[in-house]
Amino acid sequence: MKLWDKGFEIDGRIERFTVGKDRELDLMLAPFDVLGTMAHVRMLASRGLLSTEELSLLLPELQAIYRSAEEGNFVIEEGIEDVHSQVEFLLTQKLGDVGKKVHSGRSRNDQVLVDIKLFIRDRMIRTVGKTVTLFRTLQRRSEEGKDILMPGYTHFQVAMPSSFGLWFGAYAESLVNDLSVLRGAWDVVDRNPLGSAAGYGSSFPLDREMTTRLLGFSGMDVNSVYAQMGRGKTERIVASAYASLAETLSRFAMDCCLFNSQNFGFITLPASLTTGSSIMPHKKNPDVFELIRAKCNRLMAVPGMIRSITSNLPSGYSRDMQETKEVFFPIFDLMDDILDITDFAVSSMELTEGLMDNPLYRNAFSVEAVNREVLAGVPFRDAYKKVGKEIMDGTFSFDGSELAHTHEGSVGNLCNDRVARRMEEVVGSFPLERVRSALDSLQSCK
Repeated sequence: MKLWDKGFEIDGRIERFTVGKDRELDLMLAPFDVLGTMAHVRMLASRGLLSTEELSLLLPELQAIYRSAEEGNFVIEEGIEDVHSQVEFLLTQKLGDVGKKVHSGRSRNDQVLVDIKLFIRDRMIRTVGKTVTLFRTLQRRSEEGKDILMPGYTHFQVAMPSSFGLWFGAYAESLVNDLSVLRGAWDVVDRNPLGSAAGYGSSFPLDREMTTRLLGFSGMDVNSVYAQMGRGKTERIVASAYASLAETLSRFAMDCCLFNSQNFGFITLPASLTTGSSIMPHKKNPDVFELIRAKCNRLMAVPGMIRSITSNLPSGYSRDMQETKEVFFPIFDLMDDILDITDFAVSSMELTEGLMDNPLYRNAFSVEAVNREVLAGVPFRDAYKKVGKEIMDGTFSFDGSELAHTHEGSVGNLCNDRVARRMEEVVGSFPLERVRSALDSLQSCK
């Protein structure tokens, strides 16, 4: 079944090429296609384009299809082109001519647009939850390690004293900004394209404000042409936000690979989190962090891939946009898996105490020594030269127990509570309750 069928057969090779993996990927959109249809038929009934009786027949059937999709039982049958065709086919199979009316005032173009936005919104909510879980684990480990010193590095050279509290806390705060970026992407997603039809609106007296409200959107993509131009752009913006999160996690994974090595020995992974070598019996490899790094790098490539598909398209719909699904849809499962496994690994790793007692890191206290001289009244440049000479002469020493950093965000004053409040503010700015309430009401038969 094809919604555009006009009685002629398409060559099988052309059909296979043009459909590609679309039917497989469309299964991910099934529950959201049903939600969009629920909103659309309610709106049609409010405009007199469906009768009350017809609406009362359609809504229970749509509920049943939605449950089937949520439970993983929805299939796109052989010979049926896409999820939109399958939903309409099931309605027509059960309700006859009533099922044939649900496409009035719609195009597959605005159907897939609203499906994708509802899908993205749902998956973003899931990612926010998993990011918050990792954030809390990082903050917990930060508090546990706040008094355990470790060397900080610049240019891959020993620089100044740091702490595990500072290290874990840095990545926790980075997640706050990543969710701020994701919140900005949410605003782009949270606009209703339904009613733009094929990109030029409809002569039906549609009520786009009503479908916007029913689907829990904050507003609509007002201009019908722009609603279509937003496809690809929306995905790229969301993928860019996910790439920001991936960058944080990739960098953390790189640190863990280094810090777990024998040359550093800052952290230790339990044997159960490592893998071995087929030839070297001593190996305990941090493959988990190497794969986190690689998968995050894949995620960071996605915005560029989407841009390369859509950047030179004209206004109006082009089939090129279909190709964005294949590179875009997988980012959500991939990111959620990364967040879960990172949280597990962070919870399990062991921290090495007494690192700064190693003479290898003695010079990391040079700035502390300079600052002590300055506080005693020595001009900074003179103090710098004095300590520098001691280092050159091999006579420099400093008791690390005297370390005293008091300013906000330093070794001795992490201010994790401030960062936690920021995270609460960012997460609280996502209008999750509005979305839940709207979709719960939409799925009722009243």
